[in-house]
Amino acid sequence: MEVRQNSVYSAKLAEQAKRYSEMLDHMKYIAKLDVELTTEERNLLRIGCKNVMGARRESWRMLSSIEEKERVKGNEVDAKRIEEYRQKVESELTSICNDIIQLIDDHLLPSTSQCESCVFYHRMKGDYYRYLAEFKVGIEMEKAASESMKAYDIGIKAASKLAPTNLVRLSLALNFSVLLYDIMKFPEKAFFHAKNAYDEAIPILDNLNKESQKDSMLILEILLDNVRLWSYDILEN
Repeated sequence: MEVRQNSVYSAKLAEQAKRYSEMLDHMKYIAKLDVELTTEERNLLRIGCKNVMGARRESWRMLSSIEEKERVKGNEVDAKRIEEYRQKVESELTSICNDIIQLIDDHLLPSTSQCESCVFYHRMKGDYYRYLAEFKVGIEMEKAASESMKAYDIGIKAASKLAPTNLVRLSLALNFSVLLYDIMKFPEKAFFHAKNAYDEAIPILDNLNKESQKDSMLILEILLDNVRLWSYDILEN
């Protein structure tokens, strides 16, 4: 127990120092103890993963944009150099995603008996397959998108036992709708899924305490923004 507490403390310290790779290492150590993670530990794991991935996803988007501009200009030599650099980032992204997915399958899901944790981990699994689908092409992209869909589907079925205002359930609805829109190219399905999640939560939002209400509203506002944006896209097409 002391080792676990020390790892949590070290993860928090690494977070404050913005050393997210080390933060993630501490949380992976706890996950590999094959114990049920607390809500705090789950969130520390999520934050570590998000920041380690986020920096590289941003690098990939930036390099892809620069590469495209160079090709438009006809600068094939520079474009080739950028392509090689982009592929290096893609290799790092692939390694991180596969590592997190394996951690979920081998340790986190087998160690949980709580509905909310089950939904949380399937949402994470769907997220990391979705991240793979963002830059993979051809059959690899289709496989990653399919696995993301499967993970989200399992999470959605389990989430039916949670309140519509539950943060994990709302986050799952948001992320699944992003998969439908950005990766699967199903704007209507994305619109209706996001709208349904929003419509189910709003009528009972006042039942929450102020802090929980505030947290839920942050996600509901993003859902509503997406619903409005996607509705314009559907009308235009």
